[in-house]
Amino acid sequence: MLKAKTRWQLAAYDEQLAAALAVECGLTPLVSKLLVIRGIDSPQKARDFLQAGPELFYDPFLLDGMEQSVHRIRQAIEKKEPICIYGDYDADGVSSTSFMVHLLRQMGAVFDYYIPNRFTEGYGLHKDALAHLHEKGYKLVVTVDTGISAVEQVEYANQLGLEIIVTDHHEPPAVIPEAFAVINPKKPSCSYPFDMLAGVGVAFKLGHALLGEAPLHLADLAAVGTIADLVPLVDENRILARAGLKRLNQTRNVGLQALIRVCGLADSELSAGHVGFALGPRLNASGRLETAESAVKLLTTEDLDEAEQCAQALDDLNRERQELVQTMTEEAIQMVRENYPPDEHRVLVVAKEGWNVGVVGIVASRLVEQFYRPTIVLGIDPVKGTAKGSARSIAGFDLYEALTECKEWLPHYGGHTMAAGMTLPTENLDPLRQRLNELAKEWLTADDFTPLTKVDVAMDIQEVSLDAAEQLEQLAPYGMGNPTPLVMLEDVESVGMRTIGRDDNHLKCSLQKQGTTVDAIGFNWAHVTKKVTPKAKFRVLGELSVNEWNGNRKPQLTIRDMSVPHQQVFDWRGSRDKWEKWLQLVEEPASWTVVFREENYASFTAKALPEQSNSVLYVGAGDMKDPFPALQTVILYDLPKRRSELTAILAQVRQAERIYCLFGDPDLGMERLSCPGREHFKQLYQFLVQVPVVPQIHLDALAKRLKWKRSLLDGMIAIFMELGLLAEEPDQYRLQNPGEKRPLESSLLYQAWKEEAELATELLLSSSEDLIRTFHQLVETATV
Repeated sequence: MLKAKTRWQLAAYDEQLAAALAVECGLTPLVSKLLVIRGIDSPQKARDFLQAGPELFYDPFLLDGMEQSVHRIRQAIEKKEPICIYGDYDADGVSSTSFMVHLLRQMGAVFDYYIPNRFTEGYGLHKDALAHLHEKGYKLVVTVDTGISAVEQVEYANQLGLEIIVTDHHEPPAVIPEAFAVINPKKPSCSYPFDMLAGVGVAFKLGHALLGEAPLHLADLAAVGTIADLVPLVDENRILARAGLKRLNQTRNVGLQALIRVCGLADSELSAGHVGFALGPRLNASGRLETAESAVKLLTTEDLDEAEQCAQALDDLNRERQELVQTMTEEAIQMVRENYPPDEHRVLVVAKEGWNVGVVGIVASRLVEQFYRPTIVLGIDPVKGTAKGSARSIAGFDLYEALTECKEWLPHYGGHTMAAGMTLPTENLDPLRQRLNELAKEWLTADDFTPLTKVDVAMDIQEVSLDAAEQLEQLAPYGMGNPTPLVMLEDVESVGMRTIGRDDNHLKCSLQKQGTTVDAIGFNWAHVTKKVTPKAKFRVLGELSVNEWNGNRKPQLTIRDMSVPHQQVFDWRGSRDKWEKWLQLVEEPASWTVVFREENYASFTAKALPEQSNSVLYVGAGDMKDPFPALQTVILYDLPKRRSELTAILAQVRQAERIYCLFGDPDLGMERLSCPGREHFKQLYQFLVQVPVVPQIHLDALAKRLKWKRSLLDGMIAIFMELGLLAEEPDQYRLQNPGEKRPLESSLLYQAWKEEAELATELLLSSSEDLIRTFHQLVETATV
């Protein structure tokens, strides 16, 4: 048995609809099923999803507020009236601001931009900033990725004589700002067909309306912000991402070119993953540690040298951010383990002075990965006596709802189901932590604390083909709302399993079933090679793709999770480095060693460290556990003497994932592996008839004469004594009752010896397959 890292939840879908789409659109069954799972319910929708071309963009004037916004901006451009773009400091805000800079530059506008400082101003519109813009002579401010909640700030701007056009995508509050115009597809009065645009997506629609055509020459910026902001990559977001990635791979934006080079991706075909894990974090880094100024400069400059300098500065900041996150994460993990152990806390709330509030959200995500608990990480301002931070959640725990239940301790908070932000007095941290844990006890079950993985399709290995893998590429780009498809293969064997990579951290193998083979690779899965047997039957979860090498294209599965649903028996019999192997195995969590023989148990007490010997079970002393402790690994260190001992142990370890057979080395006397036959006892008895008295000092000579080992002779003498055929006298043995017959089977010593020998023969001389089959049968039939 090998447990999966996560709980797998297989998606449900309409099989008839999937079959119909496959026929109508000429798709493989896999792709048609994936489309149905993604909500595609007609051939036309399937074609639109797969093609996702710019011709499918909606009319931008369907957005409420668009017509008056376009008229006002054009008026300002014509009159050379200065326009200020008011943005935000994250990747979406930076992309939105940069998009508008290029757009207004193209239209000949007089303009500048303003992005608030995360640390001195925080998110959103600010009265001081608006007053400053008014003093500089601005009459029109266009927000991007912000402003929908700025009711008071917009009212203040109105009093100053500033006209505000709000373009935003965040959830609108109950009261909408009284701005000149508000463009937000989520606005209740807006009937726009798609309401999940990113901030840069809304800016793109504004550009579409201003230019009279989709500004595809700026789609690279739109794609970066859209992908980095983790909005669902469906509908218009999918169109933007597809068109933008195509543009990004041929971008003429010198800043993006420099950023791509500094990421080491100049020779790569850029995907959504590259944006999410390389470009986006670097654009975010400036706003997290300093200001977003350098990021906007990068994306808007036309100077090659400045672009290189800005890109390098962002890369340096990102490296600094990574180091800061690592340090804070280590401190937070230590704090959790020392003060808030996860087995006692269902929600983790950690705070510390000096923690950078720009990266607390990343640290919270790291703690969720480590402990899989809803987590809040806050930086404490000792002067203000406040804690400011971010929260990340797990499936089943609605963060926003939970924080609303705790609003008496939270003067400022906001967010959604899986992420949130908040500011609160430090004295409220303990009651907040206590109440959140009470809610978690009410809302969550034990299963909720195992990560959940949503699986798209269970495939038969025969369905895995190059054609299916190639068609999957049409579903990209992947992201929120359109995740990378996960397929499951069941009851497959691994062939040629080996470790690869500089540090042998990765797994390479082939998966096989009924003559069909599929290549597979598992990054950071090398550890599994020590936990599976050659004949293990796997359930594998992975991503299907095309692997091209030396001109050959083949389907390949990238392993994301795997399990072996049956108990595994490892044949490590006769290992020369037995002690070293045992030391490796006991490092595994929940491992127990079973020792059947007194002499071996004595060696443990002499060699093993106290914490190791605590998990050694000496069966010879009747040291049975009832019930047996929870375990993953059982190590059978030596051979049992009786079958009943073995079956009793196996009855107790039904739930163990792995059983390691370490027995069969020289620590067991080989003469015990075969019981002497009747001819041996007849030979000894005939000798005793001729020599009825045998001095004990002559037993070595007798064993040598009979060509037996001394231990064999001693065992037979003990049986004769039990049967009453020999009597032990001082320093000698004497034959008694000569001629009297006694059944050999009536000797308990003989029966035990015979059982021990037969069991040893079965366990030591059988093939690996037979040994495994024997153990499986014994486990199935054993009763506690």
